Amino acid sequence: MLIADDQRLVRTGFRVILASEPGIEVIGEAANGIEAVELARSLQPDVVLMDIRMPHLDGFEATRKILAASSGKVLILTTFDSDEYVYEALRAGASGLLLKDAPADQLITAVRCVAAGDALIDPSVTRRLIARFTRSVRPAAPTPEIAAKLTARETDVLRLIARGLSNTEIAVELVIEESTVKTTSAEC
Repeated sequence: MLIADDQRLVRTGFRVILASEPGIEVIGEAANGIEAVELARSLQPDVVLMDIRMPHLDGFEATRKILAASSGKVLILTTFDSDEYVYEALRAGASGLLLKDAPADQLITAVRCVAAGDALIDPSVTRRLIARFTRSVRPAAPTPEIAAKLTARETDVLRLIARGLSNTEIAVELVIEESTVKTTSAEC
């Protein structure tokens, strides 16, 4: 594992936490983005713990360069709880993002998760992203071409589905068999 952060005390803290864990070995430290890229190329760590705001080359660009030159994974750590930072970290190819105020056990779990090939985003950020995503995603409206191809019965069934009726309620409403409702709604 490589730790990249411009603050020596922060690097030391991360090293102490991570190096004491079985199966985690800290093989290098970088004080800026350029050093992080150079060390990642020469040491080939499985995981790079990357700060965002660093001199000479920010963490996003360093992440892009590291991932282009190695098979390692990058876990971004930041003090900035910003959606834009999350999106940029993901666009850069990071496997995870964790806030620096996370507890030590969460940091260790995140490193192990990323090393195993999984992705992880800080839980507080995840809740916010899910809420934002669910507000923005809307089902596609049927196109006129699709609507024109529906039979009168299919249109009736779809209208009742849209009102929230169950298959049984639709069958009663349209005076048809429930199996007909199921078949009709599946064809739509």
